[in-house]
Amino acid sequence: MTTNMEIESQVNNNQEDLSKHSNVKKIFLKRLLLLVNCALLSIGNTGGPLILRLYFIRGGKRIWLSCWLQTGGWPLMLLPLIVSYFYRKKKAHGRAKFLFMTPFLFVAGALLGVLTGADDYMYAYGVSKLPVSTSSLIISTQLAFTAGFAFLIVKQKFTSYTINAIVLLTVGAVILGVRASSDRPNHESEKEYFTGFFMTLGASALYGFVLPMVEFSYKKSKTKISYTLVIEMQMVMSIFATAFCTIGMLVNKDFQAIPREARQYAIGEGKYYTVLAFNAIIWQFFFLGAVGVIFCASSLLSGIMIAVLLPLTEILAVAFYHEKFSAEKGIALALSLWGFVSYFYGEFKQTNKPNQSLEPETQIPSVSSQS
Repeated sequence: MTTNMEIESQVNNNQEDLSKHSNVKKIFLKRLLLLVNCALLSIGNTGGPLILRLYFIRGGKRIWLSCWLQTGGWPLMLLPLIVSYFYRKKKAHGRAKFLFMTPFLFVAGALLGVLTGADDYMYAYGVSKLPVSTSSLIISTQLAFTAGFAFLIVKQKFTSYTINAIVLLTVGAVILGVRASSDRPNHESEKEYFTGFFMTLGASALYGFVLPMVEFSYKKSKTKISYTLVIEMQMVMSIFATAFCTIGMLVNKDFQAIPREARQYAIGEGKYYTVLAFNAIIWQFFFLGAVGVIFCASSLLSGIMIAVLLPLTEILAVAFYHEKFSAEKGIALALSLWGFVSYFYGEFKQTNKPNQSLEPETQIPSVSSQS
């Protein structure tokens, strides 16, 4: 009897050890995936505005073309989807679904894609009129919009540190708005400059709405969310955003203008097409990284990552394009950094509370580790 009890106890202990080992492995893989997506988001968030601005300052003038490029590289997402499919097929001995997309997520992705297309147009218009250092500071307000919409849509919990961060970012944007024309390019009217300013602010607000809506769609889909499904969702969004921008290009006759603009481009026709190609590639890093961070954590963390890379974008813009860095920009940057530090300190305190769960409050339920 004692021997049987000992054997049963040993079996139970072995099962517990295997379960713990499995959980540790899942947590490690999830964190590794989060790091990869943060890296993709970092490359896209810093490189995207710089290369988009390069298109304009060297002679590019097509707004619809530049916004089309932000999502036009969506076929690149087929590569990880194909790799994932063959991996699953091998693992399941030939039985694997090619697509996980559900009708609900497809419709949600299509609607969010159209909104993303509108957001791309507003952002491209802003970048065409504003220095990168200014547009990046305005885009930093996206954290405030993301936090506000996350609170309303996915019930993201706020702390005093989160509220402090939102206030500081808002004040920074107001300071920029009051003295915005101090870095207005010589060839632009004040009306064009302020139109660019408010279009960029509108883009910040709209994408701050899109991020929580992606998370909300995942939660309401009533299906197991895998990273493959996340890529499929982003691809659907990109296809519909590209379709939206394609209509704009057709109406504006951008396709006919591309060869002429390439011949007149300041750094040469070949480099013109290189700039367009890198625009399409780098922006795919941004969008894939953004939805990947939502999958691994939350929409608010995705918004924070976008905002926290602001100083690097600022430095690169001043270094490469010799943009002016006025006192107003310095104050706005300081307030932004203060807001980021405030938010992260609040998150650190929250995480280290006794009996505090390490999972984000808004984490997507029923997440599959299957890639």
